[in-house]
Amino acid sequence: MATKFLLSFLLISCYVLSISGEEETGFVGSPDPKSLGYKKKHTLSHFRFYWHEIFSGSNPSSVRVIPPQPKYNTTTTFGSVGVFDNVLTLGPELYSKVVGSAEGLYSSASQKEFALLVILNFALTEGKYNGSTITFVGRSPIAQKVRELPVIGGSGVFRFARGYAESRTLSFDPQTRNNTIEYNVYVYH
Repeated sequence: MATKFLLSFLLISCYVLSISGEEETGFVGSPDPKSLGYKKKHTLSHFRFYWHEIFSGSNPSSVRVIPPQPKYNTTTTFGSVGVFDNVLTLGPELYSKVVGSAEGLYSSASQKEFALLVILNFALTEGKYNGSTITFVGRSPIAQKVRELPVIGGSGVFRFARGYAESRTLSFDPQTRNNTIEYNVYVYH
């Protein structure tokens, strides 16, 4: 009997200490998910955007900030870093309706193939998505016909988002490096 009492007392004490320990830290808590806009039921949406990357002209949308290191394999542009602010349109033509921008940076992070590490936000400007972003981080092996990037989150309508995007190069000019890429984004939000 005394053993059961002692065991019960220890279990209750540990529970009380764990609760009070959480409150004492001041930096951890359990918020109500609804207060953060988190819904139990998620919506799976498919978006198709066309990204237009312009390296040429007086107002490029993509700029290489650090050139590739010459002592490495230059066919992969290893070591180069760039930033971009490309328009997103509804159609593959540059004059199509603009629905947002693709903002981020890339780094050529492979010595073996032309593959980029991409950190990317799609900042949307239309309808109920105006002011919301979808965030991607991942590897993009440029030579592959279809590339996949994970959705790691977002803001606004896309808080707690998860999913992925498939990208396909539709056009590429080897002289200017200007390109158009189709993005199919599948996102739970």
